[in-house]
Amino acid sequence: MLRTGQWAMCRSPPFLLVAVGAAGGRKITCACRRDAGRMDMQQEIDDAGGAPRPPNRRAMLAAFGGAAAGAVGLAGTAPAFAAPAPRPDPPGRRFQGKTVLITGGTSGIGEATARAFAAEGARVFFCGRRAGLGQAVQERIRKEGGQATYIQADVRDPRRLRRFVDETARAGGGRIDIAFNNAGIGLPARPIHELDHRDWENVHLTNDRGVYLSIKYEVPHMLRAGGVIICTASWSTRPGGAAYTAGKRAIMGIVEVAALDYGDRGIRVNAIVPGTTDTPFVRPGGLSDAMWEEFKRAWGPLNVNALKRMAEPWEIARAVLALSTDEFGYMTGSAVEVAGGPPRGGPMVMPPGFPGPR
Repeated sequence: MLRTGQWAMCRSPPFLLVAVGAAGGRKITCACRRDAGRMDMQQEIDDAGGAPRPPNRRAMLAAFGGAAAGAVGLAGTAPAFAAPAPRPDPPGRRFQGKTVLITGGTSGIGEATARAFAAEGARVFFCGRRAGLGQAVQERIRKEGGQATYIQADVRDPRRLRRFVDETARAGGGRIDIAFNNAGIGLPARPIHELDHRDWENVHLTNDRGVYLSIKYEVPHMLRAGGVIICTASWSTRPGGAAYTAGKRAIMGIVEVAALDYGDRGIRVNAIVPGTTDTPFVRPGGLSDAMWEEFKRAWGPLNVNALKRMAEPWEIARAVLALSTDEFGYMTGSAVEVAGGPPRGGPMVMPPGFPGPR
């Protein structure tokens, strides 16, 4: 018999978690089930022995949230819910007339950054492999009153990447003021001895070689008037993530050396190091928007040691924009972490009953 606030894993599938809690003055039991790729909160039962009642989502989440915190054995007293992300400031015009290039701009952090630069007056040119997404982002920015052009390109393809960079420079009157090298991919977690060498190579062709090629083609258009280059890196150290970790750490090395190579030419090169961010890169398939929000609320206190929540894409975008201004004119060769707390390695802690992020 479970007491209030306790949990137990069911041994008979498809139920993954049973939790008991108190809500609305009565004791309830709820179960989280994964069935055919869906996650459903199952029914609520009056502890006094009444018949099963239709699920009350708020009451069930209260019980589930309390039990999930107890299930993982948190050290200290982490809050059940983190403070919400602050609202973004109204856009200014800091980048009026600037030409901005973004790789990997069709979703997530790249899309948020493209929108943020455009909202502040920049002419944004961005690439990505998926033409449908790219066209949709382009139209969204234009409807918001910004200037944006999508050019299909894959950073693994030197010829197409160079064409994208050169077209951006031509449209910018022969110069690129800011480049955000953001394109990247990951892999499902696998220990090194099970990792296919072709998967390893694909990650590195995209993540670190893609950054090398991007800088190689961008710099000639910045030598005359200077510029800013920002690259997305990561301190991620997770079991089964050797390919991703190696590639993202390599980017930090590239950034440091590029800063030395081009500092006296007026080109600043830095890395942005985001924490886990609410993007398609991490969101599991098959979860409704409502269930994803529930997952984030449960995940944050378990994994983000200070702010207790997952980052929003626009929060990372604001950091990229800030680093692109003259206010950071003496910063180069640095890795700026925007992670909601000090870095830590080790496995990600999953809230019980939810599938893990990708």
